[in-house]
Amino acid sequence: MNEQDKQEASAGIEELKQARNITMLVYGLQAASFFFGITAIAAVIINYVKKDDVLNTWLASHFRWQIRTFWFGLLWGAIGGLTIIIGVGFAVLGVAAVWIIYRIVKGWLRLSEGKEMYASG
Repeated sequence: MNEQDKQEASAGIEELKQARNITMLVYGLQAASFFFGITAIAAVIINYVKKDDVLNTWLASHFRWQIRTFWFGLLWGAIGGLTIIIGVGFAVLGVAAVWIIYRIVKGWLRLSEGKEMYASG
């Protein structure tokens, strides 16, 4: 391996570390959204802005998982909010909150273990 190949390999490793840190930041922002709702929006914006940086890496599955968590969480939150007046909304919101917490914890644990997320999710 020549010097240029070593430098390129080192740069690739550094880029992957940086992308992993951003992925961790997004999980943190998603978790913080239970206290400061706006952080969920910041998290999904980061996902979309940095999505190309993780293409064809194991981190792309985490980005997909995070983006789906946001959009499905928003959907179920809206459904829960709209159905509060008929009484089922609180249950929908409760289940949605548990589901979001599960996805944040599951994703964060798999990220810390250096594992991809599932193909669908």
